[in-house]
Amino acid sequence: MIFKAVGDSRPYPDHGLVSPSDWSGIAPRQVRLDQLITTKTTLDLATLLDADSTFYGDLFPHVVRWDGLLYLEDGLHRALRTALHHRTVLHARVLELGPATGPRAVHRAQEVRMPR
Repeated sequence: MIFKAVGDSRPYPDHGLVSPSDWSGIAPRQVRLDQLITTKTTLDLATLLDADSTFYGDLFPHVVRWDGLLYLEDGLHRALRTALHHRTVLHARVLELGPATGPRAVHRAQEVRMPR
């Protein structure tokens, strides 16, 4: 299994981050693919195979942590490309959404240990 689950929507509230520059203040950190829940069920094959797929966007996928779960909001093609290269971890910008606090960026790096 590549992802924890495949979803078709964003179950968390709107966080207001739209452009790559909005997300740029969040430092990338390692995230395991098997902890991610996708928010899209379809993938554009042309985007997946395009060598310049991140030319106009962020180099790092966007993940929202809400209610203890990690949702892959943007970067499905990058995550799948990572899996096709037999890697289980990718670097992503993770936005923490709390029920009372609203958006809160996680700026600290977190070590991810691989199972042996």
